Amino acid sequence: MKRVCLAVGIPLLLALSGCNVFQLFGALAQAEEYQKLVDTPPKYTGLENHTVAVLVDADMTTLYEHPYLVPNIAGGISGRIAKNVPGAKVLSPEAIINWQYRTPRWSSLPYGELCEQLNVDRVVHITILEFRLNPPGNRWLWEGVCLGRVGVVERDGLDPDAFAQTFEMNAKFPTIEGVGRESASEANIQTGLLAEFIKKTTWLFHQHVEPKYPDKYRPQLETQSQKKKMS
Repeated sequence: MKRVCLAVGIPLLLALSGCNVFQLFGALAQAEEYQKLVDTPPKYTGLENHTVAVLVDADMTTLYEHPYLVPNIAGGISGRIAKNVPGAKVLSPEAIINWQYRTPRWSSLPYGELCEQLNVDRVVHITILEFRLNPPGNRWLWEGVCLGRVGVVERDGLDPDAFAQTFEMNAKFPTIEGVGRESASEANIQTGLLAEFIKKTTWLFHQHVEPKYPDKYRPQLETQSQKKKMS
């Protein structure tokens, strides 16, 4: 008798709640699929076994509002390239930033000249196009955005004065909408945004794991294993 009641009761509950068992399991399977990570090859492999300099540029307004932006990005990307790209020998970011200060017009030099002056095989040239922590005109919400263009200069390439490859980078933090100022500090948002931009930029150059569906992936549901794989 109990088995009959259960057999009748479960479908009845699902029907009363407006839910279909197949839809339920389908939704769960889809949510799990959206959280999958995939092993992803680098988009550019030319840094391997070469000397590399990371140069970061931004407009004067951005530099005034965020004076530590350039050294933080340069240092973070340099460190991750040195750690993850086989055989890459990366110039000290401190030495490069000092060179930038001593060479005020460095950004107007031909790309090939950058390689010559820094004496490296490759220059990873990053231009920050936009960096903000709030939506335009709204200081009460956090909506960090960092847009950048990444170009690679090859000293031994067919045309050293042109980028061998270019990439557009777009990082956002936080990944959920509606985060107010009372929920996080400016330092938290800036740190998270920089970490996201540095990670995504460095992914261009080495084997890594990333979400299979970036637009559907929900970082707030990450397991510790997933966090470790994408760190």
